[in-house]
Order: sequence, then C-alpha cells, then structure tokens
Amino acid sequence: MELKVYCDRLSQPSRAILIFCKANNAEFEEVTIEIGKGQHRSPEYAEVNPMKQLPAIVHGDFKLFESHAILIYLASTLPGVADHWYPADVRERAKVHSVLDWHHTNLRRGSVGYLLNTVFAVAFGMPGDPKAAAEGEKLLLASLARIESFWLQGDGPFLLGNSKPTIADVALVCEVTQLEAADENDRDRILKPHTKILKWVEDVKSATAPHFEEIHATICSAREPLKKLKAQADHKSE
Repeated sequence: MELKVYCDRLSQPSRAILIFCKANNAEFEEVTIEIGKGQHRSPEYAEVNPMKQLPAIVHGDFKLFESHAILIYLASTLPGVADHWYPADVRERAKVHSVLDWHHTNLRRGSVGYLLNTVFAVAFGMPGDPKAAAEGEKLLLASLARIESFWLQGDGPFLLGNSKPTIADVALVCEVTQLEAADENDRDRILKPHTKILKWVEDVKSATAPHFEEIHATICSAREPLKKLKAQADHKSE
C-alpha cells in the first residue's frame, strides 16, 4: 500500500514522522501542506484530516492524524522496524506511551505557547501575546528540567535510560529543536543550562543520521526570514 505523509517541515510533529520514516527506509510520498499559506484549512486537506492539522497520513484506504498515533502505527506496520523504536514488550511499550502522553500536556504546550507568541505569530499575520509567551516559557522551562531530572535517568543515553532511541525520543527532540527558530540569545538562555538534554539531542541526531539534519534544515533556513519579519512587526508597533 502506498504511504502518503502530509506535512510541513516547519512543524515539529511533521519532522518527527519524516525522520522516523527515513530512518527506517520507508517508501512514502511526502505531500507538503504549507501552514503559513493556510493550506491545512483547505477543503481538500479536510478530506484527509477533518481536524485540519498536521501531520496526517494516508496508507492505502486508511487515514490517520495525530503525530503520536501515526508514529505508533508506522512502528507497528512498516516492514523491518527494529524493536527498540516501539518495543514488543508490553511494559516497555507502556513506558514509551507515558513519555508521549507527558509530552503533549507539558513540553509541547510550553514549546508551542512560547514559540507561537514570540516567533511564529508574525509569520502567520497574528499578534503575539506576551502573557501567553511568558506562560509558555514557564511551562517549557519546567518541562526541560523534568526531562533532564527524570526522563533522562538511567545508564543509556536516550529517554527512559534506553541504549537505543524510541519513537518518543524522535517526537520530543523535534520539539526541543524547534527552538532553533527562536532568537539566538533566547535559545541559549533556555537550552544551555541543560547539558544532558543537549547531549541527548546530539545522540538522537547521530542515531538518525543523516536524516535528522536533512529534515531539520528547514527550521535553520527559516530563522533569518522569521527574524526579519519580527523586526518589521516590532518597528511598525513603535
């Protein structure tokens, strides 16, 4: 069955799906849906995902959205996926689910709240909300501290102390590296104190090389245009 991945590489969950597929030699078609142009709100895309969010997949006659559900599905159905990505052992698998559930209610909420209101709002023609940005940063900082003090415990370099990455590692690292879009001073202020996280990010990059850097390059290339847009918006508001 042909696999189609509907995504925007500026979207951290989209990148997680793409990196996982490429790291596991999946055959798929990447269908770009540009959030900045509102393509995710089109009637055509609503036929794929009625929620009008990214990413989504179509696998034969099967449609699925929500990035964690997609990662679980792909890890369970793609041929040749190594067990470490989504362990067959039910207890080890449940641990992966616990990280993914925590991600959506903590790290992701903080990351999106902070970045949307400091970086991406201007790109989407929206006003930033300083109060929401501050609340997002507070949750983001608490989430990073939790990753460093709890989820990265153990002998292995990956989440849950594993010696090899799981789908949770890819999902969370893509969230953390979204900070590449932020102002350099802000990014350093937020991330530099977390040396274990910085090493973990590099370990995930190495484990998925060269695909992580290839997919992630979109965020790096978007940094300067986003910075200029923000400067223009700040100038107009003076």
